[in-house]
Amino acid sequence: MFAMAEKRALILGIGGQDGGLLARLLLSEGYVVHGTSRDAESRSFSTLHSLGIFEKVRLHSLSEGDFRAMLALLQSVRPHEIYNLAGQSSVGLSFEQPIQTFESVATATLQILEAIRFLKLDAKFYQASSSEMFGNTHAAAEEHTPLNPRSPYAIAKVAAHHAVLNYREAYGLFACCGILFNHESEFRPARFVTQRVAEAAARIAKGHKEKLQLGNIEIRRDWGWAEEYVRAMWLMLQQHSAEDFVIATGHTHSLREFVDECFSEVGLVTRDWIECAASSMRPTDIIESRANPARAANKLGWKATVLMPEVARRMTRAALNRIS
Repeated sequence: MFAMAEKRALILGIGGQDGGLLARLLLSEGYVVHGTSRDAESRSFSTLHSLGIFEKVRLHSLSEGDFRAMLALLQSVRPHEIYNLAGQSSVGLSFEQPIQTFESVATATLQILEAIRFLKLDAKFYQASSSEMFGNTHAAAEEHTPLNPRSPYAIAKVAAHHAVLNYREAYGLFACCGILFNHESEFRPARFVTQRVAEAAARIAKGHKEKLQLGNIEIRRDWGWAEEYVRAMWLMLQQHSAEDFVIATGHTHSLREFVDECFSEVGLVTRDWIECAASSMRPTDIIESRANPARAANKLGWKATVLMPEVARRMTRAALNRIS
C-alpha cells in the first residue's frame, strides 16, 4: 500500500536526456519516481548515473506497444502524474525507420491514453510534442499555429498530439502537450548535431586531426537548455486544467552560429575545421524554426534564461571534460 501523502510520478522513457533531468527535478520536489525503458535490466542509464540518481528511481521494463504490460504497470504504480517521453526521438533516423518511429511515438501514445481511460486512472498526463510538427515557421509559432510536418518523426508527433487533444475532449482526461523547441545539454546522444559539434570542437582542441562534416549549416533553430525545459513540463501538470504550451527561448539562430560558439569556446576558427557533406543532408528539412513562448510566461510563469550562445559553450566545456 502507498502512503496517502506520497506523490508518485511515472516517466515513460526515463533513460534519455529529458527523462533523467525530469527525474532529478521530481525527486527534488518529493516525488517517488518510477521510470520505464525497453530493457531496464540491461540498459546502462548513463544519464541517471551521471546525475547521481540511479539508486533513487524505480525502474521497469516496458516494451512499446505492449498494451497488457502498460495496464499492469499503471495498476501497480497508480501514478498521480505520467510523463510520456518515450519513443524514437531522432528526426534523421526517422527517414530510415519510418514505421518503427510511428509505432513508438504515435501508436504507443494512443495505447497509453487508452490504458488511462480504461483503468479510469486519476492521473495527469504530459505528452512530449515537438516543434518539428510546425515545419518551417518564418513567423513565430504559437500553440494554435497550423501544423506542417516535414519528416516521419514529425508526422508521428502530430498524430500523437491530436490523440491527446481527442482524449482530453472526448473523455475529460487531464492530458496536455508541451510543444518543445530544441533543447540541449551535455546528456544529448552523439547522434544529435549539437552534441556532434561540441564533441568535435573538444577533440580538435585536444589535438585530434579531423574535419567535422555537416549538412546545411544555414538552418535556423531555437535552442534552449534542457534543465529549464523539464521544469516547464512539471509546471504544466501543476495547473488546474490541462492546456498545451509552446516552450522555447523565443530566439532563433543558425547552425553556423551554434558551431561558431562551440569552436570559439576552445579558441578555434570554424572555417578551418568543418566541411559540408551531401551525405549529411536530410530528404526534407526545416529551414527556419521560430517560436513565441509568451503563453508559457503568462500562464506558467516560465521563461528560458539560458540562450543559445551559453548552451553551446556549456556543451563544449562538458565535452572537453569527457574527452581525453
